[in-house]
Amino acid sequence: MPGGGVMRRLLPRSLRARMLALSVGATLLALACAAWVMAGTLERFVTRGVDQRLDAQLAVLASAVGDDGTVDTARLRQRLAVLEDGPGWRWRIDGPRGRVGSADFPRLQPILPPGPPPPPGAPPPRAEGGPVPQQGVDAEGPIHARQATIESAAGTVTLTAAAPARVIAQPIRAALLPLLSVIAALAAIFAVAAFVQWRWALRPVLALRDQVAAIRHGTRERVDEDQPDELRPLAAELNALAADGAAALAAARGSAANLAHALKTPVATLALTLPPDGAAAAQVARIEGVIRHHLARARTAAIARRARTDLSATVADVAGAIGALHRHATIAVDVPAGLVVAVDAHDLAEIVGNVMDNAARHAAARVSVSVAARDGAVELTVADDGPGIAAERREQAMAPGIRLDEGPSGDGFGLAIVRELLSLCGGQMELGEAPGGGLRVAIVLPRPAG
Repeated sequence: MPGGGVMRRLLPRSLRARMLALSVGATLLALACAAWVMAGTLERFVTRGVDQRLDAQLAVLASAVGDDGTVDTARLRQRLAVLEDGPGWRWRIDGPRGRVGSADFPRLQPILPPGPPPPPGAPPPRAEGGPVPQQGVDAEGPIHARQATIESAAGTVTLTAAAPARVIAQPIRAALLPLLSVIAALAAIFAVAAFVQWRWALRPVLALRDQVAAIRHGTRERVDEDQPDELRPLAAELNALAADGAAALAAARGSAANLAHALKTPVATLALTLPPDGAAAAQVARIEGVIRHHLARARTAAIARRARTDLSATVADVAGAIGALHRHATIAVDVPAGLVVAVDAHDLAEIVGNVMDNAARHAAARVSVSVAARDGAVELTVADDGPGIAAERREQAMAPGIRLDEGPSGDGFGLAIVRELLSLCGGQMELGEAPGGGLRVAIVLPRPAG
């Protein structure tokens, strides 16, 4: 769905980043809701206290109104300290016999309850059984007021007591500072908890990743199944997959061995019945090369990275055999002893043998073998002093069954088999020009983990 694609693009690709973003978002939302609720509760509490003081002033004003609507000003003067509780506090009495109270009284409007506004001309709302909250603005800022009405023989008398809105805002601001400090402390605690959870919750996943890497490098055969409930089925499936891979590797090697045993004798017998320099013998040699090429693919179709083979020993053995077959070429080997690569012993002998045999067949008098360390790998270089291969034909030389020379020896599969084996074990091969003008073959072989 398009919406799901957008969501996947917006989400971080890292599980750590997702968990961190979720924790931060949830923490900020929870703290914002908590701050909003506490601020609202604090505002209601302070406003209720101011309303109670204003209602006490309304009670004083009501006590000064007689039954006939007259106002006892002497009584009001005695209670003036109560009525004018501080700067900006005001009071007023409006009745049939006139107005008494503060001269600078601002114009007030009732605070409407939530809902649709009253129709034009409707009487102001009245609180059932109590004063009506009012609001206004003067030169110094907003005004908060309470208004009540009483009935007298002369008519309705309106009583109003007002206070500056700052008497509500100031306590709230004073309380918000410690409140924000508490929220900041909670945010810090939640951040530490999220960080600990982030590190602790992903630790089994990271450990499982390391164990899978160890299986791939050959230092383990299974992962630990003592995992959290969510990871235990995954660990079991990974172990089953590793077991299936080992079984497939064993089956592939067994099939390759059976096929080699079945074809080895018939092909050898056929070769003995043919003249060694005839066309039929060349075709038999070609068939043998095809068989070796596909057997190499079958043998390494499920190659294991846990292999550890001594490169120096293999190169020395192969160099001795190749030197005996091609006595016209001197093979100079410069490979330190004890150098180990992550390649199966049979595959390494096949790789080194094909490259050195190809170099010796085309060399004029010398073949040199050397190594160089690379990051996590070893580069084996085999160079000859033969005619070499033109740059535009080097890729063609590594294709199966392709021969660039017209000599009777060779079947065109040597370098193709080498490249096939290297691709399956994580290596590489590059053809270049040797310093003396011959062919230089650089083979990159992976080293075992650790």
